[in-house]
Amino acid sequence: MKLLRYGAPGAEKPGLLHRDGTLRDLSDLIDDLSGAALSPESLAGLAEVDADSLPVVEDNPRLGPPIAGTGKFICIGLNYADHAAESGLDVPPEPVIFMKASSAICGPNDPIVIPRGSTKTDWEVELAVIIGKPAKYVSEAEAMDYVAGYAITNDVSERAFQTERAGQWTKGKSCDNFGQIGPWLVTQDEVPDPQSLAMWLKVNGETMQDGSSSTMVYGVAHLVHYLSQFMTLHPGDVISTGTPPGVGLGMTPPRYLKAGDVVELGIAGLGLQRQDVIADQ
Repeated sequence: MKLLRYGAPGAEKPGLLHRDGTLRDLSDLIDDLSGAALSPESLAGLAEVDADSLPVVEDNPRLGPPIAGTGKFICIGLNYADHAAESGLDVPPEPVIFMKASSAICGPNDPIVIPRGSTKTDWEVELAVIIGKPAKYVSEAEAMDYVAGYAITNDVSERAFQTERAGQWTKGKSCDNFGQIGPWLVTQDEVPDPQSLAMWLKVNGETMQDGSSSTMVYGVAHLVHYLSQFMTLHPGDVISTGTPPGVGLGMTPPRYLKAGDVVELGIAGLGLQRQDVIADQ
């Protein structure tokens, strides 16, 4: 299934993308795509629903992030061997973990907002893992049982805030509209191998990133297992698993976003995003 949320920010309703390309409303079946609605039992029940019987959503509404109630937005740094190489850094001996504020989350086509004082706003196409049930001290062998599905995320980053100011990375990752997620939550049955997905990103039509999740150092199962040793993962939590090479920071000279740019990105089977870049007022 391709599950989604549609409507104005803060007032989204749950839905799904039907095989005929129409959006269908799920409001009569679940309150939202959050909490228990993301459990394996709930998703199995939704999969049995006759989508033809669901109300059609008209008028091409805005898409919001495909999950609600995200408590933790966990990011993994330097998790692609080729990206670590372009950054001039060694592959880390364990996953590098940092947090992105949940207030950064927005819809897949909502604008990238360059924050005040920014000079180095960058792009990063990433595979997001959505947790479906509480995970604590899980083994790698059972880790995939806790995954509800996958989505695209753009881990937008302000590099000067991230690396040139005192402290850790979080403030360079957490600005408003620095976490586009979606367009859909694609359930596991439609993604048989999350470690073989083509992924790409363009700025103003020019390809910047053209990679694959196959170069991920620590795969999805290992990340769910690893993180669950340090914190309980809850339904709706997002793990953004790292980016392939081609970010602006890695270019010679570096290249960053400016107001008026257009960013497009996609991952095979997970859909597309498109974002206008605007300056914060």
